[in-house]
Amino acid sequence: MILNFYKYQGTGNDFIIIDNRSLLFDKSNSNNIAKLCDRRFGIGADGLILLENHPKVDFRMVYYNADGNESSMCGNGGRCITAFAKFLGVIDDETTFEAIDGLHKAKIYDGIVKLQMQDVSNIETFETHLFLDTGSPHHVELVDNLKDFDVKNKGEAIRYGAPYNKVGSNINFVNQISENSFAVRTYERGVEDETLSCGTGVTAVALAMHKCGKTRAKEVNLQTEGGELKIAFDVSEHGGYNNIWLIGPAAQVFKGEVSW
Repeated sequence: MILNFYKYQGTGNDFIIIDNRSLLFDKSNSNNIAKLCDRRFGIGADGLILLENHPKVDFRMVYYNADGNESSMCGNGGRCITAFAKFLGVIDDETTFEAIDGLHKAKIYDGIVKLQMQDVSNIETFETHLFLDTGSPHHVELVDNLKDFDVKNKGEAIRYGAPYNKVGSNINFVNQISENSFAVRTYERGVEDETLSCGTGVTAVALAMHKCGKTRAKEVNLQTEGGELKIAFDVSEHGGYNNIWLIGPAAQVFKGEVSW
């Protein structure tokens, strides 16, 4: 079987995206999904996304990590599938779609996609780090000399260590640049390596840095290895966060066919 696919990237976080409105894609074979994401034996990507029909909103997003397993929410993936839906003519400039963590709104203008994330009511603060869920679980830790930091090995040790060893967590290492700007490097579970960018990760970093008093800004710039993203948010009267938007570029890289 020949499979038509599209490759998208959002600040270097790259995805295979497939129009699965006909439901022909075999979602039961995680080994084949992992093979498609393999950078030597397949197409190569941080994850694979299916666009499917939905009975009430514009479409459904189904996301798989590079290991072939269906995963929690992917922010940059949500921005990329919004751009893909516009390319297909499924949407115009605004949309509401369903992902694994519920409904999301998104807007796309001139290659910039704004994706509304779920509200965050709880951020756990520890001596060395903060922990929160922005659609995916995230450990946020301030470090020195981020440029030379061993993200792969240090992230792996935390990801598989207590208390995350059962389900794992994404691990974000952060360095403050200015009052409202932070540099971020992320180790992603499911990819099991550093990625150039992580949408739910930068969302977690922006909220965590506000929570611990490193910034008072409600629009925060995040510099990832793959480019710059912005997070805008409001603070609720109970100290949680709402009206959270992940903002940045998303682009089609190429399209092709692969034997499936």
